[in-house]
Amino acid sequence: MNKLLPLTLLLLTGSIHLDASAGPVDVKVYKTGDPIEKPLVMSRFVELQNARKIADIDFVDQQHNKVNLHQYHGKLVMVNLWATWCAPCAKEIPAMQVIQQKNKDKDFVLLPISIDEDTSAIAPFFAEHGITDYDTWLDPEKNIDYIMPADLIPASFILDGKGNLVGFVRGYIDWTDDGIQPYLDGLIAKYAKH
Repeated sequence: MNKLLPLTLLLLTGSIHLDASAGPVDVKVYKTGDPIEKPLVMSRFVELQNARKIADIDFVDQQHNKVNLHQYHGKLVMVNLWATWCAPCAKEIPAMQVIQQKNKDKDFVLLPISIDEDTSAIAPFFAEHGITDYDTWLDPEKNIDYIMPADLIPASFILDGKGNLVGFVRGYIDWTDDGIQPYLDGLIAKYAKH
């Protein structure tokens, strides 16, 4: 029995360490209530049963000014992770621009964050694809991994008006579908002022 004690302590210590390093996204803030009915195109979108607190991480904008997710309190924030080397991301950007335009006067912010390690590739990528008026934040060190997984892109994460994570979809979806805007309106009504 004594031979198992060191192994048991090691396993317990390891699990305590894993829990401690799991990060603030594991902190449940409040129950989100009944999920909003999803259109078929959003079938892979996960509306969390409990809003999750996320870490306060700084990023930089394209002018290399420090920026932070918390500057958008009081609005529903849709963080869209993308990269220049991601073909589905390039396909999503025009739809994201339409979503930005349709929601500019609402309590909503679409926030693209590039995870390109070489941020000098972004301007030529935008020029090559004719993308204008699309401000993106930069995260060459992938600090986003501290609050959201960036191992599959494109990915979109929804934050409530206090910056808590309330939902996400990973992988490409057709953001031009007619069911998207009513669904976003529902998310804005439910979470922007939460």
